Amino acid sequence: MKHIVKIMALLVALSAIWISLLQTSVLPESYTWLLPLYSIVTLGCYGLLMVGVGLMRFPTCPQESLLLQEDIVEAKGFLKEKGVDIGSD
Repeated sequence: MKHIVKIMALLVALSAIWISLLQTSVLPESYTWLLPLYSIVTLGCYGLLMVGVGLMRFPTCPQESLLLQEDIVEAKGFLKEKGVDIGSD
């Protein structure tokens, strides 16, 4: 519940800043109307960047890889017992 309160407080603060920019003439009005769109695009780019960094830094797990290979061999043996054709391997 606390996390949603933080998000709502941030949204209210950003909305207040945006409305104040609309009321004053600090920025041209055409730029001010596009600020929410720019914010959404920026957050989307940030999200894609974080996913890319996470994929680049994905840890390798050699022990889990060995366990997975053992499970694959076991599954192939089970399927061969049942008469299922699993290919040339």
